Amino acid sequence: MIAYVLAIVEPLKEHKVYLSLGKNTVVDEVFPLFGEWDLIIKVTAEGNEELIKHITENISNLDGILSTKTLMGF
Repeated sequence: MIAYVLAIVEPLKEHKVYLSLGKNTVVDEVFPLFGEWDLIIKVTAEGNEELIKHITENISNLDGILSTKTLMGF
């Protein structure tokens, strides 16, 4: 299962959050964006429950992330 997480990051913390996500084992890729969203994060897991757990525990709660929107395919 693959999901893409769009994230809005606290101003001046974009680089710190980007580096933290790059070291996170549940994150496959991170790309900076321009516009409403600051980052797009690719996450892969075995199933829906594991994916949701990874996103809520390792991404959404990360210091500097203000909000997220998760896009999941079926």
